[in-house]
Amino acid sequence: MKNIILVGILLLTITSCKTKSNADLIEKWKQEILESEENFALMVQNEGIHNAFVAFASEDAVLMRNDKIIKGKKAIDEHYKGVNTKSLTWIADFIEVSNSGDLGYTYGTYHFTYKDSLGNEQTDSGIFHTVWKRQIDGSWKYVWD
Repeated sequence: MKNIILVGILLLTITSCKTKSNADLIEKWKQEILESEENFALMVQNEGIHNAFVAFASEDAVLMRNDKIIKGKKAIDEHYKGVNTKSLTWIADFIEVSNSGDLGYTYGTYHFTYKDSLGNEQTDSGIFHTVWKRQIDGSWKYVWD
């Protein structure tokens, strides 16, 4: 009976340590995704929307813009060439990551200012949703935006 109790305590201790370790990893991955999101937004401000959306895209990334799907990094590059964006800012309000640490997602609010075809300044704001995938080198790139 004593051995059964000791085995039970040992199993509970191991399970508790593993759960804490997994929780720590998940928080670490969430922080990595948050840093990627923040660096992405910062690059938009410093280098423009084209460079940032290409740099943070995975090779198989997909965008949905104006009810159209843009598939792949090359198509994203073409889509953003010549885009004249005055301002694009966003903040992630929520971050989640898979237990395996290979996929995560964020959502929050964005604000977008641009010039229309007549040269008039227009603004748009709304909700964004981005899916992030861990790359082989450990970095996070978006696969859906």
